[in-house]
Parts: sequence; structure tokens; C-alpha cells
Amino acid sequence: MFTGIVEELGEVTAVEILGDSPPAGTEGAPGRSARFRLRGPVVTDGAGHGDSIAVNGVCLTVVDTADGEFTADVMAETLHRSSLGALTVGSRVNLERPMALGGRLGGHLVQGHVDGTGTITERVPGEHWEIVTIALPPQLARYVVEKGSITVDGVSLTVVDATDDHFTISLIPTTLALTTLGIKQVGDPVNLEVDVLAKYVERLLGPGGATGTASEGAVR
Repeated sequence: MFTGIVEELGEVTAVEILGDSPPAGTEGAPGRSARFRLRGPVVTDGAGHGDSIAVNGVCLTVVDTADGEFTADVMAETLHRSSLGALTVGSRVNLERPMALGGRLGGHLVQGHVDGTGTITERVPGEHWEIVTIALPPQLARYVVEKGSITVDGVSLTVVDATDDHFTISLIPTTLALTTLGIKQVGDPVNLEVDVLAKYVERLLGPGGATGTASEGAVR
């Protein structure tokens, strides 16, 4: 579990694409995985094999660490569902270690399970902040509400406003300086993780949910 408070702006130092064959019965599915090496002296301090580190909001498992770098395997499904497939050597990435039990929850509850990708459609700089508009898939729009929480490339942010196909966020100078959101351009993809609480509420109150007819009537 993460909080969406980026600890370090890291860098991809190596990418090895692995031309895997899809498992039987999954013809047509993405057929390649990758191994990334990433520089992140802060997040690798004390990290070891099997630990988790969020990379642009995607929870990855550490294979090994050395000299301030770590390697992680990324399966085909993750490359297909997130923006990690677009990373190349030299790409900057947001890095965060899992929240320690009993630690401060500085952002909001973030699982590191990306729900989909969005696209930056507009950046409007201001004197002390910048307003960024992001288009998102229709199936995610119902989970995004004004003043609610959303994770963008692993950064916990508050939604300024939301419509059926986009939302806006306001970025302070610290976020612009210390995360990839300061260097992403219009047209660039970003990883999105919506508030997990919204998904659980929808599941519980929907048809066939554990709460049954009584809850459905209450919602109406």
C-alpha cells in the first residue's frame, strides 16, 4: 500500500524487452514482458529482493539492487495496461516505497494497481500553480468526483473538476519540480488509479451486491 507521496524522481537506466509467448488459450494477448533497471538511491536504501516500489504509480517487485539502482520485471499485461511500455532509457519516473505500518498517510490510500491511462490535453500555467487537464476512459469517469482523490503517475492529487471524459488538477511548484508531472507534455500518457473506496462502494450497492434489495432501494 502506498500514499501517493513521491519520494524520488528516478531514471530508467536499462530496458530489456523479453519476447515471451502468450500462455495457452490467450492468443492475441500482449506477448512481451520487460526487465527494467532504474536509478533511485533513496528508494533502494534498505530495499532488497521481493520488496515493492511504485514506479509511476505501478507497484513493482524488486529483483535485485546495486549501487543505488534496482531491477524489476514487468509482465506483458502491465506493459499493455499502463504507460510503462512507453519508457525508454533516460525516462524519468516517480518512485515511492510502500507506507510503513503506523506511518503517516500523507496522500490517500493507493494500491499501485493502475486502472488505466489518461492523456494530458492541456496545461495552463499560473503565477503560483499550473492547471492540467487530463482525458480519461469513460469507464473510469464515474469514479472521479470534484474534490475527490486520484492518483496520476503515482502522485496523490485532488480533483479540481470532473466531466464524463476529463478532469483537471492543480499542481503546486513542489509537485512540478519533484515529479514527472512537471515535465510531461500535452499528448503524453499518464497512469491513473481511481479511489479504491469508490469501486468497493459501487460493488456493494450494485445489482447482486452483498447489501441486496434494501440498499438498492435506499440509493433510489
